[in-house]
Amino acid sequence: MLQSPRGRAGAAFLQLAIAARTMAGAPAVSLPELRSLLALGRARLIDVRSREEAAAGTIPGALNIPVSELESALQMEPAAFQALYSTQKPKLEDENLIFFCQMGKRGLQATQLAQGLGYTGARNYTGAYREWLQQEG
Repeated sequence: MLQSPRGRAGAAFLQLAIAARTMAGAPAVSLPELRSLLALGRARLIDVRSREEAAAGTIPGALNIPVSELESALQMEPAAFQALYSTQKPKLEDENLIFFCQMGKRGLQATQLAQGLGYTGARNYTGAYREWLQQEG
């Protein structure tokens, strides 16, 4: 069983860990955690950049839904979503529904929007495609 860090240093560490998981009120995912989730097949990635940006390169396995279309996409009937995006619509209870963009702003916006629609597992990849390209590209 993991033990909690103790003392001031431990408290500071816990505060940093919590801050890292939450960016402006939205649950976040770091690159190491994203790598792990992808390796386990436990993440559903949504690239909210424009179609042109995504066509130039994206994280393998990501579904591209531009942020301007996201609200209507997440409110579609499952059959309509399947027809338009050629994949199953995320469920409200899906864990690790991870949104990302180029640098972080649209990913955060998408995560907050999804949370507002009831997607409890919505998270923001704070490093965004920029970090992925630098580290994995």
